[in-house]
Amino acid sequence: MFTDYVKINVKSGDGGNGAISFRREKYVAAGGPDGGDGGKGGDVYFFVDPDANTLVDFRYKKNFKAENGMNGEGNHRYGKSGSDLHIGVPIGTIIKDAETEQVLADLSEKGQEELILPGGQGGKGNSHFATSTRQVPNFAQGGEKGIEKELILELKLLADVGLVGFPNVGKSTFLSRTTSATPKIANYHFTTLEPNLGVVKSEYGDSFVIADIPGIIEGASEGVGLGIQFLRHIERTRLLLHVIDVSGIEGRNPVEDFNVINEELKQYSEKLASRKQIIVANKADIMQDENLYKELEKMAKEKGIEIYKISAATGEGLEQLLNHISEVLKTLPKEDIVEITGGTKLYTLSEKEEFTITREDDMWLVTGPGVERIMRKVNLEDNESLHYFHKCLDELGVNKALKKAGVKDGDNVKVVDYLLEWVD
Repeated sequence: MFTDYVKINVKSGDGGNGAISFRREKYVAAGGPDGGDGGKGGDVYFFVDPDANTLVDFRYKKNFKAENGMNGEGNHRYGKSGSDLHIGVPIGTIIKDAETEQVLADLSEKGQEELILPGGQGGKGNSHFATSTRQVPNFAQGGEKGIEKELILELKLLADVGLVGFPNVGKSTFLSRTTSATPKIANYHFTTLEPNLGVVKSEYGDSFVIADIPGIIEGASEGVGLGIQFLRHIERTRLLLHVIDVSGIEGRNPVEDFNVINEELKQYSEKLASRKQIIVANKADIMQDENLYKELEKMAKEKGIEIYKISAATGEGLEQLLNHISEVLKTLPKEDIVEITGGTKLYTLSEKEEFTITREDDMWLVTGPGVERIMRKVNLEDNESLHYFHKCLDELGVNKALKKAGVKDGDNVKVVDYLLEWVD
């Protein structure tokens, strides 16, 4: 089974909580705080697995989770960090955020590995919060939560040359005659239901990879048939061979076929449509009307596109075409077709994350990751911890933002689940 598109759920590890602990030893009257830090949560990495060819395994396992960090303990004992999670994918896999479709990583090189979801930082133990005026801090930081996201894994074939054209124009026959690939071949539409790869060796000793892309039909760019799945595979090719049936047996017009396929390429991607093409006029051995080829040849000349007349069935014209392709590829640079839009790290866990202030009835509501993190640091039953809580809100900019929003003396302010009264 060839699987090229899956959605999976991935979560990085939670950070361990910092410990609230005080030194307790015989003959030590007032031991100080000695709570250790929590361990960091495990990161999630994706790497190129040289033994993987498809994404089929992800159809049966869709949930992945890195290990959580351990909690800190007394006597300054730090919690153990959670193990990182390494997920192997085939070369040519693109990773996207399923919610935004933002491209996060393009795993197209051997040995490549990318950090996708960082684990949560471990919380600090109460030993970090001791000061000259706060000698008995009865609070510690909670560990940061890991990040849980639905990701899209999309496999795009890595080939130098892509065969495009309507179904049943002879692409599979062409591939079988020019490479060691053995695609299924029969005289009916949509014989090929998954892409096939083959390696071509020219008489000069050069080699290149050809991808036989299943037949594209009108409306493919809008998802008709399996159009979108097929089109994504030729985005990375450097050269397109546009195979057209010039036999006339099925009553098709070669020029119209050329225009329809190119319109689908254009609708899907302007960059793809502008990629260099060579027209391959196939089935010349059974051509019924020479004028069909002449019209296609005239159009190709007007558009400045090279055209080769061949017969994939008999081998006529194949050697000349393949040698020319080999020479053309030497002039076409390899490039990264997919642009990374968000770097390799999807989310960062910084102390200065955004918060939101809203007004609801007679109350101000303060929510967001930043204030939620502060809430996990404090013990709301302890006065010193509450003082630290207010200081953190001020440093985060919450107090300033509330004043700007119009908070007044005596107003109720709810920070996550904690209700306060504003005092100027």
